[in-house]
Amino acid sequence: MKAAKRLKKNEDFRKVYNNKDSIANRLLILYIKKNDLGYNRAGFTVSKKLGKSVVRNKIKRRMKESYRLNDEKIKQGYDLVFIAREKCVDANYWEIESALMHLVKKKNLLLKE
Repeated sequence: MKAAKRLKKNEDFRKVYNNKDSIANRLLILYIKKNDLGYNRAGFTVSKKLGKSVVRNKIKRRMKESYRLNDEKIKQGYDLVFIAREKCVDANYWEIESALMHLVKKKNLLLKE
C-alpha cells in the first residue's frame, strides 16, 4: 500500500473517530469517514493490551495485507480505520481477511461485481 493512501497522523485518526460512524464484529472495529479525495485512505491500530510488539505487528501486517489485496473491491473516497480486538491475537490471516471484508460489506462499501 502506498504511503499516500495511508492514515498516519494522529489528527487524521481523530477526525475519523469523531465522525462516529462505526461497525464491529468479533475481530475488528471499523470507523468510516467520507473524504473528498478520489481514493481511500486506511489506518490500522492495535492496542498494547493485545500483547508485545511482535504480536501487535503480526496482527497489523495481516490487516494491511488483507486490505491491500481487496482494495480494488471497495468503493473509493473514504477514510477507513481498522482496530483489532482481543480475539485477533488467536486469529489466522484468513479469519482476519474474512472479518475485514464482512465489515466492508455490512457498510455497503463493496463494489458490485
